[in-house]
Amino acid sequence: MAGTEPITLSERLVTGLLDLITDQHLGPGDPMPTVRDLAARFSVTPPTMREALRRLQATDAVQLRHGSGVYVGRGIFRTLLPNPNSAPIQDDMVLQLVEARLIIEPGIAALSAQHRSDDDLAQLELALDTALQDRTDAKPHLNFHRELAHACGNQVLFEVVDSLLAVRGREQRMVRLLIDDRRRDYDQHQAIFAAVRAGDATGAERLTRDHLRQLRSDIAARIA
Repeated sequence: MAGTEPITLSERLVTGLLDLITDQHLGPGDPMPTVRDLAARFSVTPPTMREALRRLQATDAVQLRHGSGVYVGRGIFRTLLPNPNSAPIQDDMVLQLVEARLIIEPGIAALSAQHRSDDDLAQLELALDTALQDRTDAKPHLNFHRELAHACGNQVLFEVVDSLLAVRGREQRMVRLLIDDRRRDYDQHQAIFAAVRAGDATGAERLTRDHLRQLRSDIAARIA
């Protein structure tokens, strides 16, 4: 068709790698063949393969761990990606993001209290530290609410939260910047975690709703 851009080698490799993950029934955290083995499989050089893997790494579809290898990323199921065309952040969109989360996340927290695994609890506990972590800290900055959604046992709901936080990543970063009391934020996350760990679905739902209502109130006051 006239005007259609040719598919680049990197794009073909990305498609091939995604097909490989699907065909081998790999999921988040599963190891993939080495860069050298993947390059041989697709008849390209290792640097060319790394370029394709980096494109997938940008969406968290794969993870390149130095000294360890290539792994399937937790973004492999993500259906929506951020718009690469930057536009000024609008205050009302930051507030709308929190309002959307207020509708979605309390029910997810209740499910997480019912379905969380030991691994989920471990990830949530790691994510707790993010509330107090310095932004220049090299350790992973885990999102507590993303990990909370992952613990709910419903892949579709996880994808909704994961995609929302990815698509509105700039607004979410602004939310974090607008948090005045990071200790209070941490304490609220800690209370939600305790309810999830205890299997208290009602408490987890209520605490998550109260937390997001407080967040909405604080942000509305800051951007007024």
